[in-house]
Amino acid sequence: MDEATQLGPMVSWAQRGKVLDYIEKGKAEGATLVTGGGIPNNVSGEGYYVQPTVFADVTDDMTIAREEIFGPVMCVLDFDDEADVIGRANATEFGLSGGVFTADMTRAHRVVDQLEAGTLWINTYNLCPVEIPFGGSKQSGFGRENSLAALEHYSELKTVYVGMGPVQAPY
Repeated sequence: MDEATQLGPMVSWAQRGKVLDYIEKGKAEGATLVTGGGIPNNVSGEGYYVQPTVFADVTDDMTIAREEIFGPVMCVLDFDDEADVIGRANATEFGLSGGVFTADMTRAHRVVDQLEAGTLWINTYNLCPVEIPFGGSKQSGFGRENSLAALEHYSELKTVYVGMGPVQAPY
């Protein structure tokens, strides 16, 4: 409940286990663990915590680069140019969200326009105010959460026209 908290626990013991398994797969598949990778020992209170984890030397074929981890794990992949990074980012069956960080706003908009993800951020990440739709594409997500888009997703439009005057043509 502390407002200064930047990273809380995983939602369950099972989810923490899944995240820790992904971290072990990353190490086993040859990614370089830069920081984190375990359970912090300096957290007060109960909770299923995982240290913020960063991997370098990640390749496209590694499990941690191809699957949705849903935990505090970042994979750093090098790229040569825009076309390279866009092609590689889109070469996954998932497309929940992504972010582009750059001082060049023209480039930022050009890149996010080509990325196949349901939610994209420029020079920020993971902000989801209730006024904007959030959701994925491809095999990520189940439609949209938040905003009018969520109401439309969970609603079915029905049109009823009621005539109150005499019928001009009964057929």
